[in-house]
Amino acid sequence: MSPSASEIDDEAALWAVRIDARGLEAEDDPELKVWLAGDPRRAGALLRARAAISFLDRGRALAGATPSIERRGHSRRGLIAAGGVIAALVGGGIWKLRPQRLDTGLGEIRRVPLADGSMVAINTSSALEVDLKPKAREVTLKQGEAWFQVAKDTDRPFVVAAGPVRVRAVGTAFSVRRGEQGDKSVGVMVTEGVVETWVEGVDAPPRRLSAGNMVVLASTTPTPVVESPADIERSLAWRNGEIALDGESLEEAARLFNRYNSRQIVIDDPDLAKERFVGLFQTNAPESFASAVAATLGAKVSVEERAIRIGRAQAS
Repeated sequence: MSPSASEIDDEAALWAVRIDARGLEAEDDPELKVWLAGDPRRAGALLRARAAISFLDRGRALAGATPSIERRGHSRRGLIAAGGVIAALVGGGIWKLRPQRLDTGLGEIRRVPLADGSMVAINTSSALEVDLKPKAREVTLKQGEAWFQVAKDTDRPFVVAAGPVRVRAVGTAFSVRRGEQGDKSVGVMVTEGVVETWVEGVDAPPRRLSAGNMVVLASTTPTPVVESPADIERSLAWRNGEIALDGESLEEAARLFNRYNSRQIVIDDPDLAKERFVGLFQTNAPESFASAVAATLGAKVSVEERAIRIGRAQAS
């Protein structure tokens, strides 16, 4: 007879406490690997339990309280007591917690598991708020860009709000990006499944986007849905800390690198700025990009404290 969901939650809570206490990872413990392999529900339960611990720790930190669960030397009684608290949160009380604020600084990229089993990858200089409710999962993207891998739950749709734009999914993966500095456009790209998107206040039915589709919603005027899986994968290379160039101008490439780095790339020559470039680079390595431009186009590179200047080499 297979274990009940509540039994799995109890076991997951105990494993979560052990991982939190000892820094234990699944690949390092044969018992945990066997337990995870024994039932497909266990991985999600463990993810929720670990998210519950992070909520507990965050709540204690905000309250200035001393954590009651120590990092070292748990007794079995302590493990069971802590596991019971976490299991209770996972089983029903976690949805009553306050919305979770997530943000990134310049050049920072984060992957954050959510308490419902979903995962969000957050790009540089971004901010969002996650509110998991009993009947809905709501995310507000305040600035920047995020990619969501949504755990399927037909009773609680997953909706991302970016200004007036809304994107709704049940179990799928997609990204949402807000424009910068007064640009009110919102870009939506779907990597798995199907989403629906619409603009609040606009009398029009939701538009369906499937995997490989992308759309930019810039105003109340309808915009075409573009099918381009390859462009989507390149655009989302930031999830691996990379910038993938496939014929972008040097001006556009510089703008992409400048999103991640305080030392900004400056293209001094207007004609050089129009040159096209291809390559795969690390987001935090603008110097490598500048060196590749110099080698390929015969450009001159000057590295300063706050800028990397790229210009035409002087004729000898």
